[in-house]
Amino acid sequence: MRGDIPNVSRETEERLRAFADLVLKWTPKINLISRKDQSDLWRRHILDSVQVAQCGYACDHWVDIGTGGGFPGVVVAAMAKETWPHTRFTFIESDQRKSAFLRTVIRELELNAKVLCDRIESAPGQAADILSARALSDLASLLAFADRHLDPEGYALFQKGENWQKELLEAQEAWTFDCEAITSQTHDGAVILKIKGVSRD
Repeated sequence: MRGDIPNVSRETEERLRAFADLVLKWTPKINLISRKDQSDLWRRHILDSVQVAQCGYACDHWVDIGTGGGFPGVVVAAMAKETWPHTRFTFIESDQRKSAFLRTVIRELELNAKVLCDRIESAPGQAADILSARALSDLASLLAFADRHLDPEGYALFQKGENWQKELLEAQEAWTFDCEAITSQTHDGAVILKIKGVSRD
């Protein structure tokens, strides 16, 4: 189930393992991840989220939308605790039970983070330096969220699967933006889309 994460301290890896244990503990109650994913949690979810952190930097405010079970937001915040201690994290999650889970994780792992239990489209604009999302919505919808919550000088990191090129073409019909596709290290055909300069055509 578990593999080493290169270039992280023992404390950071232990923090991520503690988070993985919390996910498995809470999943039977609130279905954070699927049953088939539980045996492969480390690769499918933890390592998949680690690569998002590797695309970021020590910014002031990182916002993760639709955080759900904590991917990638909690993983990034857990890694940032030592390397970017001044970066503030906000997790926007509309589900009350998942928000309760996230608050428990923040408390137990002592993360520099808060939970905003609200719908993404109605939450106050966050002026995020970095905005992240995983398995949340189509790219056009994500760009609308970015338009609301991303600082004009910031950038978004959106994890996308094999159909990302189709979504990109569809989004370009309604939005103007700069996009860099970063190849996923964990899933064939998947990418992390690094997006900035979002504006509506």
